[in-house]
Amino acid sequence: MKALILALGFLTRLPMPRVAADEADFAAAIRLYPVAGLVVGAIVAAAAWLGARFDPWAGALAGLAAWVWVTGALHLDGLADLADGLGAAHGDRSRLLAVMAEPQIGSFGVVALAMQLLAKLVLLHAMPARAWPMLALIPAAARVGPLVWARVLPPLRPGGLGAMVARAVRPFDMIAWLMAAVLLGLACPPIAVTPLLILPLSFWFRQRLGGVTGDVHGAGIELTETGLLIVALLYLAA
Repeated sequence: MKALILALGFLTRLPMPRVAADEADFAAAIRLYPVAGLVVGAIVAAAAWLGARFDPWAGALAGLAAWVWVTGALHLDGLADLADGLGAAHGDRSRLLAVMAEPQIGSFGVVALAMQLLAKLVLLHAMPARAWPMLALIPAAARVGPLVWARVLPPLRPGGLGAMVARAVRPFDMIAWLMAAVLLGLACPPIAVTPLLILPLSFWFRQRLGGVTGDVHGAGIELTETGLLIVALLYLAA
């Protein structure tokens, strides 16, 4: 229970009790990222369902607002920082990391944020009412990503969040959560696509960045969530 409280305290803005924790507790919390994602997904799905009782666009906006609120825009911030870094670096990795570390947001970050929020809003609007339980699983599946990227990619900042996640995640954790996503796909087929989104992102992060940081983990979660929303809609339309 302590590990879940810590995971929710870090990944969400839900009020959590203060608990004494050591490095082992934080490591256990990191391994529960997908469980924390399930809580996020349940809140998003409930808000979207309630809003959709009045109007489809109200449902989409309520779901998006809940998504941003419950996560504190944590992963959106990572996406914006990554976009700024890639836009300004021009292949210079040291420049990329320096830009990502800056507190200001640049034009590339603003565009990335706007596109991501618009994408989620439109995709949520297109989601039929019967798909709200499926929506609850998407944030959980997306948070398997950091457990994979932490194992297969080196941290770009030795003392940063990416390095802490790398120390916490064991090979068993990565394999078990990937298998869980595939098995869950037996009941909810779009979730089975999760590894097919996470693994290509791993190659892209290695090719373009050389590794991961906390911002990269956040950006990857956002991209995976959007990808799973698209897959879910394609599946429901088939």
